[in-house]
Amino acid sequence: MATTTKSSSSNDTAAASSPSSPLPDVTEVTIHPLVLLSATDHYHRVARGTRKRAVGVLLGSSSRGTVDATNSFAVPFEEDSKNSEVFYLDHNYLENMLAMFRKVHAKERVVGFYSTGPQIRSNDLRIFDLVKRFVPAGTITPPVFVIIDVRPGRESIPTTAYRVVEEVDSNVPTAAAGKGGDGSGGAAEVRKTFAHVPSLIGAMEAEEVGVEHLLRDINDPTVSTVANLVKAKLSGLSTLTEKLVEMKDYLTAVSEGRMKPNPEIIANMQAIVNLLPNLNVEELVRSMLVKNNDMHMVIYLSALIRCVIALHDLVLNKIAYNEEVGDGLGEIMVKAKKAESGEEKKEDDDAKASKEKK
Repeated sequence: MATTTKSSSSNDTAAASSPSSPLPDVTEVTIHPLVLLSATDHYHRVARGTRKRAVGVLLGSSSRGTVDATNSFAVPFEEDSKNSEVFYLDHNYLENMLAMFRKVHAKERVVGFYSTGPQIRSNDLRIFDLVKRFVPAGTITPPVFVIIDVRPGRESIPTTAYRVVEEVDSNVPTAAAGKGGDGSGGAAEVRKTFAHVPSLIGAMEAEEVGVEHLLRDINDPTVSTVANLVKAKLSGLSTLTEKLVEMKDYLTAVSEGRMKPNPEIIANMQAIVNLLPNLNVEELVRSMLVKNNDMHMVIYLSALIRCVIALHDLVLNKIAYNEEVGDGLGEIMVKAKKAESGEEKKEDDDAKASKEKK
């Protein structure tokens, strides 16, 4: 039967207050094209044009920390916009769909769930606990949470994967502090939260063939190669800008104390900054400008030559077509040649007649 779940914010901490064995690490999540197509279709059928999101279950396999999401199906889901702690998920539908999928693909099992986000919400941890019940017994790798961004303006990879980790929060006030104490001493408390996991788009050979057939209707053959290159450059610069803004927001939040500093993230940022060229060196700037001008000159000349060759081929094709059909330009040229030959013959006859008279 469909159920409506409502829980307070202390449920997660109560479940995690007792020490437990650490969950195995998920090192990588691979999303297959069928999952992206299913999630996009689910969103357009249920939540298009609204502020709602679509939620579904991921199916696949896992091995040595690598999760392979090869298939998925939608789940009826609703959440209260006024109270974020109230949501609805149809358990009966989920169980029936899993039973039918086992009859078709016995090797596929529940590996997590997806959401069209585009951000993490407060209900996601409780949805994780519900989906975890349907993971087969004896499974070592825990389920993952994947946000599939279906917005058309996104330039980067549309998937973001997360795993659930347990963190110790030592800033929880004690009962004495709540009754009027100074609250200086805090009791350590274990909380569940999401940690980012690298994700990628992967496909088997049969899936690649299917994706190529789908892209044939999307690709425009009239667009030149130069236009495709320019579009790719703009897409790359847009993605770079998005990542730099994200880094700036993270550093601002850390400096203001709204987020805890992560040494690994800060070390990666420092490595990225160290790889940037030093633009204060005049020779480097001049060499980059010269190289850039040379490349643009080659592109410009190539475009001109290509245009001239195309026009030349068009003229030759037109002439050949008119000669084969027998009208148009070819017929006019034949008539002109006949007229010229007739005039020359008439002039010769007139010259011979005048000589005879003399």
